[in-house]
Amino acid sequence: MNISLLRTCCIAALLLILTACSPKPEFKNIDITGSTAFGKDFSLVDPDGKARTLADFKGKVVVMFFGYTQCPDVCPTTLTEMQQVMTILGSKSDKVQVLFVTVDPQRDTAAILKQYVPAFDPRFLGLRPEDDVALEKVAKDFKIYYKKVPGISPGSYTIDHTAGSYAFDPEGRLRLYIKHAQGPETLAHDLKELLK
Repeated sequence: MNISLLRTCCIAALLLILTACSPKPEFKNIDITGSTAFGKDFSLVDPDGKARTLADFKGKVVVMFFGYTQCPDVCPTTLTEMQQVMTILGSKSDKVQVLFVTVDPQRDTAAILKQYVPAFDPRFLGLRPEDDVALEKVAKDFKIYYKKVPGISPGSYTIDHTAGSYAFDPEGRLRLYIKHAQGPETLAHDLKELLK
């Protein structure tokens, strides 16, 4: 056996050992690790008018949810569930950032987001696109669906929208698509895996 072949075999064996020592996390949600087709970054405005990107939250697990403050069911349920997740995580919750991105920037003003989102947990942050073009861009980038459904009056519309969330690891890599309404224990399990 020549030295080159022996070296190649040793390197391959070492890689197998290292892979076995660091098992892949067992997520309960949909693992989209390595996806490059969407969800790379965003530029949205916080309630104080500051532009925010994913880099602002480096070192934290980021859970990103799209919705609107007048949503009658999915949005308050999701935010309540996330508040319960933070309670389950205890001190680890300080390493988690929940972002609520409005798909209704016409009604969800900075003042409304500043009041509504932190009512569920003071650490939660509401973000908004500056205009319809920015909303279309972030929706396309994250492959989320939203559509106005007319109401009785022009201002009383509802919005059908994607109900799932996304989770990024502390390095800013998109890792999970989180299905709606699984219960806080399931999501807390996955966030703990991302925090390891």
